Amino acid sequence: MSGDESYELLGFDNVLLLVGDLDEAVDFYKRAGFTLGFRLDEAGIALLKVGSETPGVLLRLEEELGHRPPSWGAPRVWLEVRDARGVAIALTAAGVQPLDAPLSVATGWTVEVADPWGNIIGFTDYSKRPELGRPT
Repeated sequence: MSGDESYELLGFDNVLLLVGDLDEAVDFYKRAGFTLGFRLDEAGIALLKVGSETPGVLLRLEEELGHRPPSWGAPRVWLEVRDARGVAIALTAAGVQPLDAPLSVATGWTVEVADPWGNIIGFTDYSKRPELGRPT
């Protein structure tokens, strides 16, 4: 593609997270509120749904990771929710410990969790700037 061609970014496809154990990862993310879209053990992948969108969080097995974070920096993905402080309570009740207390951000509140491989998922709301959030 030459520099004078333009293109439009249409949206996200999938967010790919590497994990060392697919069973453990699927269990963790289910407890964190995700719904399993599909799982293909022979390919070492599982797709977690995010809202009603087709793309989601794609978990890919990398057995050499085992039960430790990778040597590279972990990705940080934030997903929109209606009430991040309520999500923090629900996560704790499900045995998924938030990294910190909910954090006040410019648009609302955010709470983050880390899976056993160091991938960080944030749940953020737009309670301070509802005009920027998804319609209810």
